[in-house]
Amino acid sequence: MTILFCMLTCYANAQTPVTKVSHTKAVKTDVVTTGEATIRKPDYISITTDGGRDQLLMDGTQFTMTQKGKKHVTDSRKNPLFADFHAVLKAVINHQPIPAGDDIKVTSKGSEQTITITPSGKKRQMFTSFVLVVDSKSSAIKRLRMNARSDSYTEYTFK
Repeated sequence: MTILFCMLTCYANAQTPVTKVSHTKAVKTDVVTTGEATIRKPDYISITTDGGRDQLLMDGTQFTMTQKGKKHVTDSRKNPLFADFHAVLKAVINHQPIPAGDDIKVTSKGSEQTITITPSGKKRQMFTSFVLVVDSKSSAIKRLRMNARSDSYTEYTFK
């Protein structure tokens, strides 16, 4: 019975309330929606907002983003920006050190670590950089900001 309890506890989904802010430079008012995030070891994250209409999913090396009915899919084995992003998220989820890399910058302030991933290549991407703020003691994700071209961004704040 103890083994069954440990297995169920280990695989239980940790659901966290999340707020999503979508900022577009050309639009004066940001779009704010709420939802929840599910994080499972070793490398699964699902963030669902706006009543399930918008979703960001990392399942292993595959990333799927659904916004306004449009689905974007990439694999970190083929996309260098997402390869770094995947390595960082996997390290955070598993309470491991953040991997070193030319495109990864880690700064600490108080009990927070800010991890900025900026690709060095000129390849046209949907996002220009990712900024992840993590509680350095618990490895809890506090914020995820995905910067796009022309000063637009999508930011998730985890409660």
